[in-house]
Amino acid sequence: MPEVVFSVEQAKSMRDQRVPGHNRWHPDIPPAVMVKPGDTFRIECKEWTDGQIGNNDSANDVRDVNLDVAHMLSGPIGVEGAEPGDLLIVDILDLGPVPQEVGEFCGQGWGYSGIFAKINGGGFLTDYFPDAYKAVWDFQGQQCTSRHVPGVRMTGITHPGLFGTAPSPDLLASWNQRERALIATDPDRVPPLALPPLAQGILPGTATGAAAEAIGRDGARTVPARENGGNHDIKNFTRGSRIFYPVHVPGALLSGGDLHFSQGDGEINFCGAIEMGGFIDMHVDLLKGGMEKYAIKNNPVFMPGRVEPQYSEWLTFIGISVDHRDNSNLYMDATLAYRNACLNAIDYLKTWGYTGEQAYLILGTAPVEGRIGGVVDIPNACCSVFLPTEIFDTDIRPNAEGPRRTDRGQVCVTS
Repeated sequence: MPEVVFSVEQAKSMRDQRVPGHNRWHPDIPPAVMVKPGDTFRIECKEWTDGQIGNNDSANDVRDVNLDVAHMLSGPIGVEGAEPGDLLIVDILDLGPVPQEVGEFCGQGWGYSGIFAKINGGGFLTDYFPDAYKAVWDFQGQQCTSRHVPGVRMTGITHPGLFGTAPSPDLLASWNQRERALIATDPDRVPPLALPPLAQGILPGTATGAAAEAIGRDGARTVPARENGGNHDIKNFTRGSRIFYPVHVPGALLSGGDLHFSQGDGEINFCGAIEMGGFIDMHVDLLKGGMEKYAIKNNPVFMPGRVEPQYSEWLTFIGISVDHRDNSNLYMDATLAYRNACLNAIDYLKTWGYTGEQAYLILGTAPVEGRIGGVVDIPNACCSVFLPTEIFDTDIRPNAEGPRRTDRGQVCVTS
């Protein structure tokens, strides 16, 4: 096993670890540990909400989750010799739930997926599913099942939802400026257009005093992806992947977490992946001056690994950029087109007895493939979602007999 350079006791909050992690992006968060180019090491991670979600049959915890503390990140990991303008090369060697443990903490043999309430984050389909719901998934090797979504067994494509390097002071200031400007266009929107810096709930790593106050005042929230990497939620960031991260500060200061057992393209529920605590093994190196050499400056570049579930039979649902509720046409809107593809898939699964919430969570957790079919044929963008039919215990493909509707219960609801 590689050396553990950032350790986590799953029974403790990230705040109570021997070396705490952090939950904001800021250049002044001190490195928790230093490594060298060429090193291989292990990072242990808490589940992203720091243990607020339980293995139970109620969605009250999802409804009431405190998002001010998200995400709980392990790190920063400083890399000796890394300078602004370099590319940090990160190879994902292995990752998974908490090894050989079964217990009450997320990642100890189980994980969860959730639909967040519209007033507390929402999701891709929040106008259609405004309330909070949850499903708990049990891990069996590479496969998972859920008592809340019966009739489904799938092989996960385990990956980190969130990893990135620290921003420079100038880059951080540019994030805050543009996101505040976006919020100002509709400041009362629910859910909000963006999340500005918030001192409440911060975990600044090992920073104290004035440095911790500055992190609370200006530190960027970790919800979106940005130029440093961040919350990509790309399911193919799995074993064997190589990522080239832009370096903006000395030492690079790599941090991450938000591990997922499985997820579909888009993580459409917002908490749509099967969330877990666990570990990730990495190898790091440097490509000196790589940002200028390869014009990699606004986002990382990655090479996906060759490990993924081998599904070969799919049912594909298509959506176009039309709001069918009022028959209004939006011009080349790929977001609306993908939303419609997902809604079409949900309506189809409901004919087989799944509730809308179960179908929504299936699309968020199963390794579905999201595709942009066309963004040139005015006025309609066309997107599609490929659903692997082999994850179901019955053949859900259209046939002459019609769908066999079965009562499959319901996911966790709120009281």
